[in-house]
Amino acid sequence: MLSAADYRPVWWARSGHVQSLLGSNRWRQSLGEQRLQATGAQTREHLLDAGDGVRLLGLHSVVPGRTPRGLALLLHGWEGSAESSYMRHTAAHLLEAGFEVFRLNFRDHGDTHHLNEGIFHSNRIDEVVRAAAELARHFPARPMVAAGYSLGGNFALRLAMRAHAAGVPLQRVAVVCPVLDPARTMSVIEHGLPVYRWYFQRKWTASLARKRELFPHLHDFDDRVLRMDIRALTGWLVERQTEFGSLERYFDGYSIAGDRLADLPVPARILMAADDPVIPVDDFHHLQLPGSARLEISRWGGHCGFVEDGHLDGFAERWIAAQLLAGD
Repeated sequence: MLSAADYRPVWWARSGHVQSLLGSNRWRQSLGEQRLQATGAQTREHLLDAGDGVRLLGLHSVVPGRTPRGLALLLHGWEGSAESSYMRHTAAHLLEAGFEVFRLNFRDHGDTHHLNEGIFHSNRIDEVVRAAAELARHFPARPMVAAGYSLGGNFALRLAMRAHAAGVPLQRVAVVCPVLDPARTMSVIEHGLPVYRWYFQRKWTASLARKRELFPHLHDFDDRVLRMDIRALTGWLVERQTEFGSLERYFDGYSIAGDRLADLPVPARILMAADDPVIPVDDFHHLQLPGSARLEISRWGGHCGFVEDGHLDGFAERWIAAQLLAGD
């Protein structure tokens, strides 16, 4: 079984910052698309009814003429999309392993801002659970597995906590660098290298500006709001767009730190990098997991990077495919 101990990047890529930047660059995104095409899979957009009028868009890929061994649901990170490089590479590995794959866009990600009036926030787990249930109804004869990166890993683990009660036949999950304690992650982003803060804030404010353009009668905030720093902007939106009332309650709402996964009913595998510059690895040392879950911490990898060589091959994508196959 492939494990974190097998990850040995080339010497020049043994930096968490280098890994984090390499993992999501456009060249790697293009390579992921080439690998997807090489599988021979057909990919189509699919709109899911996520309840309460919510619609979520995803990409369904399947190799024609082959009976899939199962359906793999992939969840991207904050301000990523179904077309992110790691999503394409992971989809390709899973298709090669015999799965069919559904890459789901969260609300307001992947140019889907027009589908729903309300703004995305990280406590919108219920619509993702309902979307997974709707997906399972479309493909009722196939076992389901799930994988996610960063915030998508957080969503995948929360989905696993709720799946059985919601009628989602989820059998196994594998996640990479999941957000455990959002408050701690926010602090690290604020006080770490400015490039990460700039990256997330630039993409997020562009997303909010797009939402304002589409629904000006609902979202009438001005440019001064969009110029707030990332903590102030989050707090401003939490107070006006959610029922939580405070940043602390909002962060607590989607935290999975400490003992919150202790009763996880679905077998789970978690891959974390000790040098992740966005999510503090210390949080993982205090994580309480059931016997059916396993945590692996790699010496290298950065934040969802895990690039192996100059060809930008990714270890995390291979690792996910291996973990999800192990449940067969």
